[in-house]
Amino acid sequence: MTTPTPDETNTEASQLREEVRSRYAQAATAVVGGTGNAELNEALQVVEDDCGTSCCSGEVAVEESFGATLYSSDDQQTLPAEAVAASLGCGNPTAVADLRAGEKVLDLGSGGGIDVLLSARRVGETGFAYGVDMTDEMLDLARANAAKAGASNVEFLKGTIEDIPLPDAAVDVVISNCVINLSVDKPRVIAEMHRVLVPGGRIGISDVVAEDHLAPEDRAERGSYVGCIAGALSRSEYLDGLRAAGFVDAEVEFTHEAAPGMHGAIIRATKPTA
Repeated sequence: MTTPTPDETNTEASQLREEVRSRYAQAATAVVGGTGNAELNEALQVVEDDCGTSCCSGEVAVEESFGATLYSSDDQQTLPAEAVAASLGCGNPTAVADLRAGEKVLDLGSGGGIDVLLSARRVGETGFAYGVDMTDEMLDLARANAAKAGASNVEFLKGTIEDIPLPDAAVDVVISNCVINLSVDKPRVIAEMHRVLVPGGRIGISDVVAEDHLAPEDRAERGSYVGCIAGALSRSEYLDGLRAAGFVDAEVEFTHEAAPGMHGAIIRATKPTA
């Protein structure tokens, strides 16, 4: 077996990041053009197998594992239609982050803004919600959705989740919805979450997580990288990564199957106060 050189590794990472950026830019453009949420999620989950035929990642219906159906009807009805249509996640992190009035929240990979807008409502006028995304088309869509919603306590920032454009100890809570699995440098993402949190701050993340017995090759067989499957961490890898970054009380709770041996999951952890 040949070990990739650093240059080869960097090139592959850059290609993966560009593939993710391009696909989600296309998604934002499709939403602006009137594409619905179920259609959008189905399109994102379709990959090409070795024979060149189309297949969906996993055996579970896409609409049951990803997208707006994972939000309550009340949440959906109170948001701009475009924010709901652009929902591409595998959970509802705002429902598990236990957001409180006055808190500052950061959403990693904020997309069309659904979780930022819901967070802004939960933390109220004395709180604030940031969104970070690397895709210009998604940022434009999110800002338009915030204007439609009349949300004044939000800000969408351009940047990567590996290099968050906020200072140290800037937020009380970090949320993310099915985005960390897309990162090409997950230890860096976890370290950045720890950096921007205040002491005692916490994370409440939805992500796709693999069962521990699945090797990276097994995960890749179940779906594409851009489809949130091939790049997923295992449960043990997630927990080890959080502890290595300095988090405590880390837990990963499976919620629903996204592909065989792969689950939508809730990830929680806390930054120590000391």
